[in-house]
Amino acid sequence: MTQAPRHTPRPSQSLPPLKLAYLAPRYWGVWLALGVLRLFVYLPYRLTLALGSLVGLLYYLLSTKARRTARVHMVMCFPEWSVAERRRRLFRHFLHWGRASVCIGIAWWGSRAKLKRLVHYRGLKHYEEALAAGRRVILLAPHFVALEMAGALLSMEHLMVSVYKGPKNAVFDWTMRRARARFELVMVERGAGLRSVMRYMKDGRPFYYLPDQDPGSASFEFVPFFGVPTATITAMSRIAQMADAVVIPCFIKQLPAGKGYEIRFKPALENFPSGDLMQDATRMSAEIEKGIREMPEQYMWTYRRFKTRPGNAPSFYGRKKTT
Repeated sequence: MTQAPRHTPRPSQSLPPLKLAYLAPRYWGVWLALGVLRLFVYLPYRLTLALGSLVGLLYYLLSTKARRTARVHMVMCFPEWSVAERRRRLFRHFLHWGRASVCIGIAWWGSRAKLKRLVHYRGLKHYEEALAAGRRVILLAPHFVALEMAGALLSMEHLMVSVYKGPKNAVFDWTMRRARARFELVMVERGAGLRSVMRYMKDGRPFYYLPDQDPGSASFEFVPFFGVPTATITAMSRIAQMADAVVIPCFIKQLPAGKGYEIRFKPALENFPSGDLMQDATRMSAEIEKGIREMPEQYMWTYRRFKTRPGNAPSFYGRKKTT
C-alpha cells in the first residue's frame, strides 16, 4: 500500500502516563486479563482461534443478556430467517465474537510481520487511488467484531485518526490508547469536537470513522436501518463537507480456516455529501446494511443499536430511552 500523502505532521498525541494508582488491588484483575490477552501473540494462530471459539461459546452460554440482545436484532433485521437458521447464525456470531476478542492481543502487541501475514485486501484500488490523488479520506467502518484488528492493520500502513469513547476502567483505557498509538493512530475523544479531527485530516491522515453508535448527545436523524427507524449520527456529512473528503466504506471479515482477515474497500460514495443531512444519513445507513448482508454473523449484534427510540416508543430491550 502506498503511504498517505502528508503535509508537515503534527506532534504525536499526548498519551497518559502510567500512574501508581493503577497498581492498586482493584486493578489486578484487569492486569491479569491484559496479560492473558498478550499471551495470544505467542501462540500459533490456529490455536488462538480455537481458544477464541471456546471464549465465544462460554459467552453464548453464560450471558443471557447478550444472547437476548443479539437475537432481538436478528429477528428485526432478518425476519426472513427461519427459527432454526436464526439459532445457527446466532451461535456462529458468538464464535466469531470470541475469536475476535482474543485476537485483540495480536492487534495490540503483534509484530508488523505477523499482522501482514494475516491481512488480505479486496477493492484496495478505491482507497489507494484516492490517497494517490491527494484526496482526504473518510473510511466508513461499521462495528464488525474484528474492528480492533482492522484499526491495527490499516494504521500500520497509513497514519490515521479516529474517534473513541474511553472505557470507564482507567487501566484498560491506558493500555488501549497506548496499544492503538503504536502505529501512530491518533485517538480523539468523542466529545472533543470536529476541529480536532479536522486538524489531523488536513495533514493527510485518513479518518477511520465508526458511524453506527448510539448518538447520545450528538446530532442525529432517525433513518431506516433494515427497515427500523434508527438514530443515526449526521456528523459524517459535515466532516466530509468541511474537509472536502471522499467517503469509502470499509469492512473487515474474519476468513475461515485460519486464513486471517479480509479488509474490503467499496467505491467512494458519489455525490456525497448532498447537503441534506437526512438523505446523507439514510445513504450511510444503507451502505452499512449492504456490508452487513455480506457477512451478517460478523456484525456486532450485542451492541444495542436501537437503544434510542423515536417519541415514546417502547424499548426493544425491555427498558425505555425516548427522544
